Amino acid sequence: MDRRTFLASGTATAALAATPAFARQAAQPAAGPADAALNKIFDEVLANYIARSPETATQIGFDKGPAKGKLDDRSPAGKVAVLADTRAGLARIQAVDPASLSEAAKLNREVVSYSLESQLTADKFKLDSVQRPFAIFQQGGVYFELPDFLNSTHTIATKDDAEALLSRLSQVGQALDWDTQAQADLGKRGILAPDFSLDLTLDQMAKLRSPAPIDNSMAKSLIERTAAKGIAGDWGTRAAKIIETSVYPALDRQMALIRQQRASARKTSGVWDVPQGDAIYAAALAQATTTNFTPDEVHKIGLEEVAQITAQLDAILKKQGLTKGKVGERLTALNNRPDQLYPDTPAGRAELIKSLNADNVKVGALLPRMFDNPTKAPLEIRAVPVEIQDGASNGYYHIAALDGSRPAIYWINLKSVADWPKYTLPSLTYHEGLPGHHLQLSEAMGAAGPLLRKFSFFGAYSEGWALYAEQVADELGAYAGDLERAGYLQSFLFRAARLVIDTGIHAKKWTREQATDYMVDTVGFARPRSQREIERYCTQPGQACSYKIGHTSWVRARAKAQAIAGDKFDVKRFHEVIRRGAVPLTILERLVEEDARRVASA
Repeated sequence: MDRRTFLASGTATAALAATPAFARQAAQPAAGPADAALNKIFDEVLANYIARSPETATQIGFDKGPAKGKLDDRSPAGKVAVLADTRAGLARIQAVDPASLSEAAKLNREVVSYSLESQLTADKFKLDSVQRPFAIFQQGGVYFELPDFLNSTHTIATKDDAEALLSRLSQVGQALDWDTQAQADLGKRGILAPDFSLDLTLDQMAKLRSPAPIDNSMAKSLIERTAAKGIAGDWGTRAAKIIETSVYPALDRQMALIRQQRASARKTSGVWDVPQGDAIYAAALAQATTTNFTPDEVHKIGLEEVAQITAQLDAILKKQGLTKGKVGERLTALNNRPDQLYPDTPAGRAELIKSLNADNVKVGALLPRMFDNPTKAPLEIRAVPVEIQDGASNGYYHIAALDGSRPAIYWINLKSVADWPKYTLPSLTYHEGLPGHHLQLSEAMGAAGPLLRKFSFFGAYSEGWALYAEQVADELGAYAGDLERAGYLQSFLFRAARLVIDTGIHAKKWTREQATDYMVDTVGFARPRSQREIERYCTQPGQACSYKIGHTSWVRARAKAQAIAGDKFDVKRFHEVIRRGAVPLTILERLVEEDARRVASA
């Protein structure tokens, strides 16, 4: 989902609101005239946001009409307009007196205001994002994002859809050039990704640039998908011409700049070594965790969690006869056992994905024990595209289009099958699929309430839920024996180690090698996988801390609810909070406590 800034002024509201999908999703009850007025503002803010961001319109299924042939405006003027609209929208929402609103509307006002204020944080540093402060790196930039967007998010059902894709493809060159300008401007300010990140970036750009234009993934995808739909036309030749005359030259210009910058790139890993780096990291950490924890506090929490989880793993591994060496060493030995590895072949990869689907189906059948009417929304599980797998995350989730035109997708990076021992895979599926992101986001998207709330993204809430979902899967008995439970605990250890590592890199000046060594020694992941994780943290400060901080908050909220409600506590009712949408962690705990008191007094 596109998580960039929301917009709040313009003239596109009526046109977008008239579309059936928007009208159906935006519809909601209003308790009184003040609620109705606030809801109208919400709908106008969102309508203008979507009108300004045609890529978001495609991602959520609101891209019918001319918008499907456009890309977002990445020019400096476009970014200035986004900021102005965000401030205007925030002012309109905050001008509504909360005393005039129902309790539900007060919550909506509070959450959306928090989200918009958070989106404005980066402008204090003249950045697009504090958690993604670099314009171009191994997991960010037009070169990384748009090919995947065109190939997997832009749907093709008609000739007009194919024409719209060609229209978008013709704009990729300009988007690359805007990105190149942003990279150059940030370079003059000393805000560039580390040397190893630029190396990875150049390698990935070279892979995107190397095929003949007709063999580029964007042309091949268009050829294959139009053929599958029986849409006649010389689509490949037309796409190849655009790639040859517009996309590749712009990519060449971008690669030339990156090579020039690489010659003097910094060797340090943390954001502390860029101008205002300490302040940027503090802001990123606060935004990622929706808390006010300092880097030192997060580091300490991480060390304590690592020690606690390591002790639990130690007991399980000893039961398995794995007694020699540190826990990390024993996990490494387990990772390399032949019985835990899929073949490094296309057939092995297919078998691995088949196992993920089986786990998702298995846990889905167990959910009614702890959830009322859990989602039946379809989920596809796919391998990360080869052309971006070198820099992509190990696993991630894309939400479905709201109009049902595209299902949710759970992506797994299969660059190295050895990264995925069999005992580790169920916890990943329960994190990305059911009862993790897929359940939480599907329920939130389908719940009553203003659609704008569904775009208020809080990483600590959703990533914390996904980690809590791994725990729920354990309570449901979804893990098959001690080895899969060891995989689940290793997942928790991994997220706890992230607290130590992220703060180590960005506040304590750890090197990439030092951080990778800690990951390998503590968690037992293979070194290539560990290094990819570390490289991600180096370029996206704070984000990795959202998982375990969020999980801790979910666990604490449930424990408080149990303590307050006593014998009346119902875990199904507790889980209903996900239907109220994402919120900052402090608000989550407040909502849960308020509901528990109602249960206790009933």
